[in-house]
Amino acid sequence: MVTTTNLPDAALAALGNVIDPEIRRPITELGMVDRLEVDDVGTVHVTVLLTVAGCPLRNTIESDVRKALGSVDGVTGVNLTVGAMNAEQRAALTRKLRGDRPEPVIPFAQPGNLTQVLSVASGKGGVGKSSVTVNLALALAKMGRSVGILDADIYGHSVPDLLGIDDDARPTLVDSMIMPVPVEFQAADGAQAVVKVISMGMLKESRDQVIAWRGPILDRALTQLLSEVYWGDLDFFLIDLPPGTGDVAMSIGQKLPGSDLVVVTTPQPSAAWVSERAGTMGSMMHQNVIGVIENMSWYQTTCPHCGQDHQVELFGSGGGQQTADGLTDRLAREVPLLAQIPMEVAMGAGSEFAAPIVISQPGLPAAQAITGLAERMAAARPSLVGRPLNLTAR
Repeated sequence: MVTTTNLPDAALAALGNVIDPEIRRPITELGMVDRLEVDDVGTVHVTVLLTVAGCPLRNTIESDVRKALGSVDGVTGVNLTVGAMNAEQRAALTRKLRGDRPEPVIPFAQPGNLTQVLSVASGKGGVGKSSVTVNLALALAKMGRSVGILDADIYGHSVPDLLGIDDDARPTLVDSMIMPVPVEFQAADGAQAVVKVISMGMLKESRDQVIAWRGPILDRALTQLLSEVYWGDLDFFLIDLPPGTGDVAMSIGQKLPGSDLVVVTTPQPSAAWVSERAGTMGSMMHQNVIGVIENMSWYQTTCPHCGQDHQVELFGSGGGQQTADGLTDRLAREVPLLAQIPMEVAMGAGSEFAAPIVISQPGLPAAQAITGLAERMAAARPSLVGRPLNLTAR
């Protein structure tokens, strides 16, 4: 039984279960609970400080605070005041989130970081690389993994549209720190999926604004997206690279040496040659090429004459295995064909309506192929092969 003497402690403990939707940590840990008192009749008077004035998720935080306090035995009412942190409080929060490091660093490049960084590359556009990235991320998130997505395709960013993120959605800024936009889905099979997303499309004044940046400016922008975004503790960090072997692919490899890379291709043998170059570039940048994904491998249809299901290879066959074999020869180690994803109308059409296939139709063969790949990735222990261990001779 909660008494009036320990009611403040019980109320504070309940607020420890309220998670900031953007930072994904308890508001008590973030210093957002500024004042908490309980009067003689059991009314809780509490002041909660938002990280910034005009926080887009204010209503969610207010609702969660009232719900948490209302569940405490002995609380008869909640008097909630919502304010905003001052400059000093935001600076203290920024230092806390950075682990007391004064300058921003790329957390995924630090010794001991356990996040599996996975760059998704392709030799050319139009192979469904972004759709594969988004669906793979959501499949991992459905398994309870903490997942972030960086849309590094500065010119052709499409991840926000694929996830149904509103045009006016913007990351919250806490001083110089950027909070990624959280996206939540309820899948048709009942599973929940939450991913954190950052895209250059969210940082522009409008989605149709044209970016015309060259090498040095691109490099600085990528450094900011990697170091000044608070990603938190992620299990998987997926990077949707632009197609080809340009400045962005090279910059990501330089900033995240030892990270993993997969190559997405299609069944046409002509696409395989181009895809090999994307994998070779990753290896040259000291990334670990873990395999190849063949997208749009076949189209399954039911024959109106015999009633049997047939796989129709609309784009030929063998391109994925050819890419894997070519990279195996080039890199002098086995690069496997990780998955073959059949062509589905829902994979393309669903993307246009912000309905990723692993969420909207998880039972379809394409969704099952992606989910199977995610399960294997989640079960695999990260390898130290090719990763810098920061050891020094003594």
